[in-house]
Amino acid sequence: MELATIITFLVYLLGMLAIGLIAYRLTNNLSDYVLGGRKLTGSVAALSAGASDMSSWLLLGLPGALYLRGMGEIWIAIGLAIGAYLNWQFLAVRLRTYTEIAKDSITLPEFFENRFHDDSKLLRIISALVILIFFAFYTSSGLVAGALLFEASFGMTYIQALWIGAIVIISYTFLGGFLAVSWTDFFQGILMFFALLVVPIVAITKMGGLGETINTVGMIDPSYLDAFQGVTVIGVISLLAWGLGYFGQPHIITRFMAVKSIKEIPKARATGMTWMVFSLFGAIFTGFSGIAYFSANGLGMSPLPEGAHETVFILFTQILFDPWIAGFLLAAILSAIMSTIDSQLLVSSSALAEDVYKGFLRKNATDKELVWVGRIGIVLIAIIAIILAYNPENSVLDLVGYAWAGFGAAFGPVLLLSLYWKRMTRNGALAGMIVGGLTVIVWAELDAILVYVFDISKDVVNQMPLLGLYEIIPGFLLAGLVAIIVSLTGQEPGKEIQLEFERAKAELK
Repeated sequence: MELATIITFLVYLLGMLAIGLIAYRLTNNLSDYVLGGRKLTGSVAALSAGASDMSSWLLLGLPGALYLRGMGEIWIAIGLAIGAYLNWQFLAVRLRTYTEIAKDSITLPEFFENRFHDDSKLLRIISALVILIFFAFYTSSGLVAGALLFEASFGMTYIQALWIGAIVIISYTFLGGFLAVSWTDFFQGILMFFALLVVPIVAITKMGGLGETINTVGMIDPSYLDAFQGVTVIGVISLLAWGLGYFGQPHIITRFMAVKSIKEIPKARATGMTWMVFSLFGAIFTGFSGIAYFSANGLGMSPLPEGAHETVFILFTQILFDPWIAGFLLAAILSAIMSTIDSQLLVSSSALAEDVYKGFLRKNATDKELVWVGRIGIVLIAIIAIILAYNPENSVLDLVGYAWAGFGAAFGPVLLLSLYWKRMTRNGALAGMIVGGLTVIVWAELDAILVYVFDISKDVVNQMPLLGLYEIIPGFLLAGLVAIIVSLTGQEPGKEIQLEFERAKAELK
């Protein structure tokens, strides 16, 4: 790699660590560490939510999927855009308001406990366990992506690259907590945005323009141009259903809780959705132009090695750009990876410190003690994620998809009902959460269960189209249905709980 590329890349890394050190000096208590003291402006909250949401999937996973299968993969982007808008529209204001009324809850498990006045602590511990289980997989997906980046860019072995990337990310999250995560995400979001605009524009220009790129792709395989080619109805529904996941992602939802005022949310929504739509288009056209640029088929171009489809963006930065610019574009990939992992580590460590340590072990723990428990938790959770990421055959998209479904099904229906339905009960929330999470786990392995447990032949199982349904759909539907049935068959919530609900509702006016 060129020295100039290495220098710009290192400058970026040092800048992120500097932000972590500054935030360390401004972090005085657990609320600062977990939610930044609820002081985020709308623009910072929007870009921080977007950057922590999209992760390496946006620069590696989505372009790679488009490169492999063409425009049939755009449905996932459409589903995500719709889901993100609905999340900002229907969840952000109510959650920001209700978490403050519910004893100033600073984590999602704490909100569930306070919303339903759950003295048993069951809601808090179950939701904290859901966070720790699924974030282990989600964080490992980012570490796999970081290892791919360092491996492809610096000629390291996969394991070397995995550890170096992990150490950098853990360092500034450990130091600065939520403020460091939000500020770095803000700058990372800007860098990702411009990178996703520049790379496809330059690639398409090199191919002779958009028309020539489309013609070349059509010559390689006309099916790449058809959004309906090669996808079934179940496939389209499954890709669109990714949008359901937004209602239950803790690392995104905490941004809503941290906004300094609900008056900032309309501005945040407009900023966040503009960023997201342009970034998705950039990722789509990066992968699409990669088909024309890297596919052979007698056109005199070099195909990507088998299994290297998720490195399309990385290869474009090395081939098309000056080494100085390439360094910043590679930093954009690391930005995408870091901006998600840091948020996931922070939410996980918050669950350990606030919901497990304080909730069960030391109820009178000081803020300083809890901050350090959170920091130690970051290291422990990161180590588990590193172990899960040790297999270089892991797909970024597959790992993200599993964790995304887990959170969406376990938390999404329960959270929406908690904010919009006064009749919702503690038992309904608990049952919905458990059923949603377990459905995702079982559905993801359903084909193997049918074959090895019920002794059904693989040929028969492969002919069952519903098994191809993304696990978030049955998980989300069953969780919502169970939560409603259990709530209606149980005793109504107490008068104090209902008064709090009405108070939160009145605050919206």
